[in-house]
Amino acid sequence: MNYWLIKSDPETYGWNEFVAKGTDMWEGVRNYQARNNLMAMKVGDLALFYHSVINPAVVGIARVVKEHYPDTTTPDTRWVVVDFTVERPLKNAVTLKQIKETPTLANIGLIKQSRLSVMPLTPNEFNAIVQMAE
Repeated sequence: MNYWLIKSDPETYGWNEFVAKGTDMWEGVRNYQARNNLMAMKVGDLALFYHSVINPAVVGIARVVKEHYPDTTTPDTRWVVVDFTVERPLKNAVTLKQIKETPTLANIGLIKQSRLSVMPLTPNEFNAIVQMAE
């Protein structure tokens, strides 16, 4: 199993909207590195759902239920989507400030490549954030 972090501005598409849908495609990615990360995802992989911009924090966990396929929101065939389902909300949101203050997360992509919307996590990074939420 692989672990990921997916970012979205909550005013554009937030956790509550995702929960209301239950399962949805992660579309609109227009960065090659983020696209390649989507293409590397496998069914069953887990992703932390991160609210960016306003009150940046990890708020929930999603699970990959369908591997990459063409993004139908654009005629450009270079872009793909992945389907996620809601796994569960985090008991407490884990803020960007908390992540930055945690030494074991010093090399996390969220800090090193802050603009990347889809990024891999190590199992230790994923587990550390989930434990912080408890």
